[in-house]
Amino acid sequence: MEMLNNIWDVLCAENAKLISFLLFPLYFIEAFFIMMLFLSLLNIKCSNKQKLLYIILSALCSIITTMFIPSPFNVICNYIIVFALIYYIFKQDFIKSLIALFLPALIFGLVNVLILNIYIKVLNISYEQASSIPIFRLSYLLIVYAVISLIIYILKHKKFEIKILEDFDKKSKKVIILNFSVGLFTIILQAIILFYYIDFAELYITFSNFIVLFAYFCINLYSLNKITKLTITTRELKTSEAYNKSITVLYDNVKGFKHDFDNIVSSIGGYVETNDMKGLKEYYHSLRDDCQKTNNIATLNPNIINNPAIYSLLSSKYHKADELGIKINLEFFVDLNEFNIKSYEFSRILGILLDNAIEAASECEEKIINIQFRNEYNRNRNLVIISNTYKDKSINTEEIFEKGKSGKENHSGLGLWEIRQYMKKNENLNLYTKKDDKYFSQQLEIYNNKK
Repeated sequence: MEMLNNIWDVLCAENAKLISFLLFPLYFIEAFFIMMLFLSLLNIKCSNKQKLLYIILSALCSIITTMFIPSPFNVICNYIIVFALIYYIFKQDFIKSLIALFLPALIFGLVNVLILNIYIKVLNISYEQASSIPIFRLSYLLIVYAVISLIIYILKHKKFEIKILEDFDKKSKKVIILNFSVGLFTIILQAIILFYYIDFAELYITFSNFIVLFAYFCINLYSLNKITKLTITTRELKTSEAYNKSITVLYDNVKGFKHDFDNIVSSIGGYVETNDMKGLKEYYHSLRDDCQKTNNIATLNPNIINNPAIYSLLSSKYHKADELGIKINLEFFVDLNEFNIKSYEFSRILGILLDNAIEAASECEEKIINIQFRNEYNRNRNLVIISNTYKDKSINTEEIFEKGKSGKENHSGLGLWEIRQYMKKNENLNLYTKKDDKYFSQQLEIYNNKK
């Protein structure tokens, strides 16, 4: 009994060293809660290895900043570190990493604003006592973690998630970055206010502060949702415009075939009657080219190419090549939803490869580009193969990937170098380059899992 009394006395007395010791495992628990919040809210898929790495590094960094940087300025350092960890460990883009940092910070801020003043007033203690006496500090943190656990449970149970696009336009990106940067500044300011003035704040002020922060939180989510919907609508309109253009070309081709059908049959009959097999073969090849063009246009269908960004990209590049007199052979036998690559990165890589192929083919007498999308189930990968006729047969297939290297005048040579950076960042990507006497080929290999 005396031992229990001694333990209770220790817990009820100010003891900074004991608090530091007792809080050590709680840093890892808090890192876990923060991670679960942004994973649930943003529906981020990741491995257990990534989760464990984030929790360990985030907790250790929090411990170090708490030990060497005075409160509340260590909070600022922690935010910067957490942003970097989300960006590099979970491989999210800048905007998604910023939002993944902001949302848990705001939720923790809301919970602290709502609970801390009530906790102090009910127990009739000061903020310094709540921070320096182990029993008060631990009980407060357990209450906060219990509320956060309830929020995570509700998010998972209701399957609530926020859809964030990877490729907002520049104007939308600036608005989102500014909005959430101001939000982070507001949260930091709130932490400083809590640190210095919580003992003097009345409950109604705390509650009003909570209402303002919560309203700001809701407005941010509403604005983000509206920007996302506007971006999706704009993209769908562009897709519809591209598809309407393809439908018009397809209709004109079919109409032309229908009008010339009798003439085509008569021409074939003439070659057959005169036994002119050479002429028939030449006529057949020219007829097959026209049919191939119609097949390509029919393939440029958003129901087949089931990614709006990739569909718009392929459609625009196809029509650009067609205007330059380049013959396109397009084969598409994949589901783009199965590609294990971010849509923005895939669009960027594919755009660079197609631009290079169009430019190289346009310089040749025989202008041909072959594009294949196919799946290799036995090797657990998807392939995008782009081969084109080219003029410079002495081109070095290794040097073209070096920064600043380009065989074209007035070109920076950054395109293929940028693709090489994507290859280094994503272990499931590979680009195989080869050439022969007629075709220069790039084979993009996208593995469903890391190699």
